Amino acid sequence: MNQLLQEQLYETMDNSRDFLTIVEGKNDKRALERFGFSNIRTLNKALFKVVEEIDAEEVIILTDLDAYGKKLYHYFFTECNKRGIKVNNRLRQILHFSELRQIEGLPKYLERIA
Repeated sequence: MNQLLQEQLYETMDNSRDFLTIVEGKNDKRALERFGFSNIRTLNKALFKVVEEIDAEEVIILTDLDAYGKKLYHYFFTECNKRGIKVNNRLRQILHFSELRQIEGLPKYLERIA
C-alpha cells in the first residue's frame, strides 16, 4: 500500500469511528475496537434481524473482502437501500486497494505496513 492510501486509510478510520458498523464476527469487532470503533454489530443472529435492528441513518458494512464477505455486503447494501439507510463505503473502498481480506487482520496489517 502506498503512502497516500495508508494516510487515507487512517484518516477514514478516524472519521468512521462513530458510525454504526456491521461486521461478521467477534474477532472483527475486537479488531475495530482497537481503533476506537464502539458502535459495532456482529452477525450473531439471522441476517434479516440484524437489518431490522439498524437504528441509524447511515451505516458502514465492513464484512470481509473474500467471496462470502462480498455476498454479505451485497445483502446488507441492498436491504439498507430498501429501507432508506445510507451505506458509507469509504473505508471499504480503501481496503479494496489493500492486501487485507479479513477485517480481523486489520491491526496486524497496519503494523506491517507502518
